Amino acid sequence: MQLPPLETALPPEALRVLALATRRTTPCGDGDIVWHTWGDAGAAPLVLLHGGSGSWTHWIRNVEALAAAGRRVVVPDLPGFGDSARPPDGQDADAVAPALADGLVRLLGEAPVDVVGFSFGGLCGGLMAAAQPARVRRLVLVGAPALGLRDRRLSLTSWRELEDPQAQRAAHRSNLAALMLHRPEAIDELAVDLQAANVPRDRMLRRKLAMTDVLARSLPTFSCPVDAIYGEQDVLYRGALDKLAEVLRTGPTFGELVLVPGAGHWLQYEAAGVFNREVMRLLAR
Repeated sequence: MQLPPLETALPPEALRVLALATRRTTPCGDGDIVWHTWGDAGAAPLVLLHGGSGSWTHWIRNVEALAAAGRRVVVPDLPGFGDSARPPDGQDADAVAPALADGLVRLLGEAPVDVVGFSFGGLCGGLMAAAQPARVRRLVLVGAPALGLRDRRLSLTSWRELEDPQAQRAAHRSNLAALMLHRPEAIDELAVDLQAANVPRDRMLRRKLAMTDVLARSLPTFSCPVDAIYGEQDVLYRGALDKLAEVLRTGPTFGELVLVPGAGHWLQYEAAGVFNREVMRLLAR
C-alpha cells in the first residue's frame, strides 16, 4: 500500500520548519530521492543523513540553527524512507550509499561535502566515504552502528497490528523510550508525532548491516577527517563507551569523540543546543 506524502502526516511544528525549506529531487530507482535544503544557496553545503525508520524530521531541531550558523543545510529522505524511492540494488546501507552519492553529485556537483550521519545515516555516510572518497570532505558520525559492539537487537513494541490510534501512539512512545531518547521529558508530543509519521514509511525492513562490524572495518580506509558525537546514555553503547572510543580510534583520520551527558541515541533532538554547537565546532577544526 502506497502511503500519502509525509507532509500530510506531520504536526504543525514540522510543517513550519518544512515551509522554510526548498524541495529538490534527484532520480533513484523507480522514483526520486527527495531533498530539502535550508539556508543560503551559496553557502558551503552541510549534508545531514537521518537514522533508520526516519526522515528529514530527525533533524527538526537542527536545520534552522545550522543554517543560521552559515551553512546550506541539505537533508534527504534517504532512499527507502520518508518520501524517497527505494534504492535500485538492495535493502540496506550498502545500496543506499551509492544511490545517495549519485544524488549528491546531481544536486551539488562534484566537489566533496561535509556529511553528518545519524545512526543508520552514519553507516550510509561511512560506506559512501569508504567507497567514494571524492564525495566526502569531512564526516561526523552521530550514534552510528556497525562497529561490532552489538550482538542483539533491542526488544521493541509491535504497533502495525494495532487498530486503535491511541494504542499505536502508546507503542511509539514506548519505542522512543526503549531506543531513542533517555529522559522521559524528552519524549514529548512532537517526538511521538514524528515517530508516528516516519515509521510507516520505512520500506527497508530487511536491514541487517547495523548489527555487523562493517563500519569498524571501513574506518582504516577513510581518507577524510572523521569525528563522532554520541550520547552518554545511548542505550546501544551504554557500558561500552570505552570500547566505542577504542574502535573509532582505529581510523587513522579519526579526530575526536564527543560524549553528550544525559542524552540518548537521538541526541540531536534530546540535546539540540549542545549538538548544534559541537557539530559546528568539529566541522571548523
